[in-house]
Amino acid sequence: MRTSFGVSIALLGAALAATPALAQSDESMAYNGLYVGGSFGGAGQSNDSGSRINFDRNGDGNFNDSVTTATGADAFSPGFCNGRATGTANNSCKNDKDGIEYYGRVGFDVTFGGHFVGGIVGEFGKPEISDSVSAFSTTPAFYTMTRSLRYNAGLRARVGYTPQGSTLFYATGGGAYGRVRNTFTTSNGTNSFSTNGSKNDYGFGVGGGVEQKIGQHLSVGLEYLYTDLKDKKARVSVGAGTALATNPFILGGGGTEFRRSDDNFRWHSVRAVVAFHF
Repeated sequence: MRTSFGVSIALLGAALAATPALAQSDESMAYNGLYVGGSFGGAGQSNDSGSRINFDRNGDGNFNDSVTTATGADAFSPGFCNGRATGTANNSCKNDKDGIEYYGRVGFDVTFGGHFVGGIVGEFGKPEISDSVSAFSTTPAFYTMTRSLRYNAGLRARVGYTPQGSTLFYATGGGAYGRVRNTFTTSNGTNSFSTNGSKNDYGFGVGGGVEQKIGQHLSVGLEYLYTDLKDKKARVSVGAGTALATNPFILGGGGTEFRRSDDNFRWHSVRAVVAFHF
């Protein structure tokens, strides 16, 4: 994860530490009932080392083919990188984009046994992140597949422990959904390229946090969440365009399809949370 994401973690932690801890045992401060709120923070991705683009040259649905020239040479011998291409050379690559995130949320909690809390929380929002992988051909040319989120939602269980009623330590986990936008860029102006656009992807989110009641109706907190969406539907179809019959993408067949080798769109989030409790 990049330095900017680490700085956001430190700033959010400092903000929570500065919040006055009203450590009192008061039944009116218990975590019971409906609440609405929001979160704001930073989202960062791990380094997808080893990611590449795979090819299907014969339309059999198996992306284990090599794209070769008329002489049998590997057309993608310059290699791949786990980022966005900034030039036609294999070392011309930029890391994936991390950024801020913002969500609205609604939930319901029940305190039982005096110190234990169980509940459910749903949220809807968006992390400003993108994940790319690039291939480099001997032409030379670059080919970059990128995914980003139009929006993201989650529905999770929440279980925790409150030592004195106003401070809650909790774990959370459940399902996640994302409307994933797939785009493609290339310096190849000869072939034709088409993508299958945005897709609905599903996965899970797990994490935990701490929440502090400030009065009967307001709480603030700090939360960590790991989200993993299964993004295995993105495709790029390559056609002849103005290329000759000896073009590697159409040589011996009608065209070639691209897909990413890594079908997991995953990120880490650290966010400040505020909620109003009814």
